Amino acid sequence: MTPALNKPLPEIEAQATGGVKFTHTAFKGHAIVLYFYPKDNTPGCTTEAMQFRDQHKEFEKAGAVVFGVSRDNMASHDKFKQNLELPFELIADTEEKLCHMFGVVKNKIMYGKKVKGIERSTFLIDAGGVLRAEWRGIKVAGHVDEVLKAVKDLKKAA
Repeated sequence: MTPALNKPLPEIEAQATGGVKFTHTAFKGHAIVLYFYPKDNTPGCTTEAMQFRDQHKEFEKAGAVVFGVSRDNMASHDKFKQNLELPFELIADTEEKLCHMFGVVKNKIMYGKKVKGIERSTFLIDAGGVLRAEWRGIKVAGHVDEVLKAVKDLKKAA
């Protein structure tokens, strides 16, 4: 079931770095930013991760927990997280359960070949587990600031 705006999320469970078990109910009381990205250690994904890292304290102040999600395995995530000194956890969605649930798996053309890839997307879930905003097919530049503004606006509205 694909999450719908202004509706509670269906039950989710996934493994994240740091031995964290992600369920949206485990973080009740906090807004959750789930950002989906194509692959660890690629230029756009590295830039996006560093921008979330650099604004992390602001997300925390606004009451939000940030999670990055890709199809990479835990070993890749651990290395990516360590290399970039990311202060948030990364979800290893190797079976693409979350990717399919949120509808971010898309056919792309890469080097002239059709491939299945992740469309860079971000979802904002409020403290009660309700999907409040989504950004799909985004460009990295300026995106993290836009998400942070939405988190702050959400906190003001609460």
